[in-house]
Amino acid sequence: MATDLDSTAAESGGVTADWAVAVPPDLKKNFSVLSPAQIELAKMLVEMGQSHLFRDWPDPGVDDQEKLAFFDQITLLNESYPGGLASYIKTARELLEDSRLGKNPFDGFIPSVPTGEQLTFGDDSFINFEETGIKESRKAAFVLVAGGLGERLGYNGIKLALPRETTTGKCFLQHYIESILALQEASCGYVEGGCQTQIPLVIMTSDDTHARTLQLLKSNAYFGMASTQVILLKQEKVACLDDNDARLAVDPKNKYRIQTKPHGHGDVHALLYLSGLLKKWRDDGKRWVLFFQDTNGLLFNAIPAALGVSATKKYHVNSLAVPRKAKEAIGGITKLTHADGRTMVINVEYNQLDPLLRASGYPDGDANCETGYSPYPGNINQLILELDSYIEELSKTGGSIKEFVNPKYKDASKSSFKSSTRLECMMQDYPKTLPPTARVGFTVMDTWLAYAPVKNNPEDAAKIPKGNPYHSATSGEMAIYRTNSLILKKAGVQIDDPIKDVFNGQEVEVWPRVTWHPKWGLSFTEVKKKVSANCSISQPSTLVLNGRNIHLNSLSLNGALIISSVEGAEVKIEGQVQNSGWTLEKVDYQDTSIPEEIRIRGFRINKVDQLDANYDQPGTFTLRPQ
Repeated sequence: MATDLDSTAAESGGVTADWAVAVPPDLKKNFSVLSPAQIELAKMLVEMGQSHLFRDWPDPGVDDQEKLAFFDQITLLNESYPGGLASYIKTARELLEDSRLGKNPFDGFIPSVPTGEQLTFGDDSFINFEETGIKESRKAAFVLVAGGLGERLGYNGIKLALPRETTTGKCFLQHYIESILALQEASCGYVEGGCQTQIPLVIMTSDDTHARTLQLLKSNAYFGMASTQVILLKQEKVACLDDNDARLAVDPKNKYRIQTKPHGHGDVHALLYLSGLLKKWRDDGKRWVLFFQDTNGLLFNAIPAALGVSATKKYHVNSLAVPRKAKEAIGGITKLTHADGRTMVINVEYNQLDPLLRASGYPDGDANCETGYSPYPGNINQLILELDSYIEELSKTGGSIKEFVNPKYKDASKSSFKSSTRLECMMQDYPKTLPPTARVGFTVMDTWLAYAPVKNNPEDAAKIPKGNPYHSATSGEMAIYRTNSLILKKAGVQIDDPIKDVFNGQEVEVWPRVTWHPKWGLSFTEVKKKVSANCSISQPSTLVLNGRNIHLNSLSLNGALIISSVEGAEVKIEGQVQNSGWTLEKVDYQDTSIPEEIRIRGFRINKVDQLDANYDQPGTFTLRPQ
């Protein structure tokens, strides 16, 4: 005789008849609450060893809304992961077993130095690549991965809203958008008769950052970009794992909720694939996709030349890199060749590269070569992908990226975790699945030009040994002034040497506070056209150039000079500017009366005196200060 439960199951599609394992009683009695689709999800979970999720579920009529909310979450986790939750659990078991056994993911691979391009800022090769890259820019789309908050920095906002530097106060996102718009305009300038091509910007957000990123854009009129030009794709989280059997971790405060954590920025590939944007871009004539991260304020100094390398060398994948000292705590771009003939060019983390080299017959491991640097350049997680080959690869993988797991074990037995773990993936691991015929290379730029990420809070940065990069808000801002000063110096301007000072326990070089709008100095060629050799800038000075056609003809600056000009205004600066200028005042990062974005730098700018020149009408003007 059939029971009510059995008849309910029959009404729900007869799902109990073909289950590979016994239905947990606490689940079975709740079939009447669930839809057929939800029962199918339950079946998948049980068959994947997740019966514990239904333990102690009460009878129908109790917590029914919570039960349905549980399946809403399961549905989201299932739909947002390529292959669904069953695939996630299966992969997790394999990777957890490899981790438990201490399996080396590079077993059978021999490392070697990959093919790439080493660029020297300002030489003929660099200038030619830069020009080629600017021409190609209108055929590019940019993808910014920005799923994280600034908590690690001691800043509670989204990192994109953090001022890149405090001389102008422009945030990272504003600088990125203004740089893309400058590239767009300059690239269209190479087309006879001009063009109206727009460069798309995709921003990958998360639950933590999506609403605030949208608000930042809307409240600032998208920083001059058309709203239709910016696309936000939200990344979902993945389920946490409780043990080596990959049992999904239940929230200790809510038995109807699975613990979740971010999956990593490798999700960007699947999001792009599923969005349909890649094929649309191809139909629109795009050729390149450039990926970058949220707080490297120097990146756009390097992008034009790196894109020029991709176009000239016909790279399918081009990783932007910087010179790297042997054993420095930054991953190295490495070619790996397996005994079975497989090859790949990928980032190998620094703590894996040295033992891998030693095990492969290099007794000194990761050692500096005759250049004084490791032959394996430092990966900075900025990628340029050729669009056609990218679409072809993602059509095979669905955008799924090789994952890893990093459980924190309670003891050496590796039988249990200190806390739940999850699978992770990284954007830069995309090349791992590429065929041997793929053209994968790198472009090395000077660190001072291309790389100054902001990711450490003041306390952690102060503990970093002297001479190593702090990667803090303090060092990130000072790096911008250093870079701009060195670019001007290379163009012939006399720049005073920096002084050394300590802010928030970090000793940094303090150069003149020079900053400009991207449309003023998009390339080194543009900068050289707008400055002359008989200009000089003293170390305490501040120079802000906010306009396209501002020419420094014979400027002697000892103070603060702020120049703004509209399109159609050409301004020539001649003579001496002398005033009390803007000074740096030290502040304590623990002083909560000071805004977070200021105190994490250890200084604020006191605007004592300046010469402000604003040209708001088209025309030709000459500024000759007395």
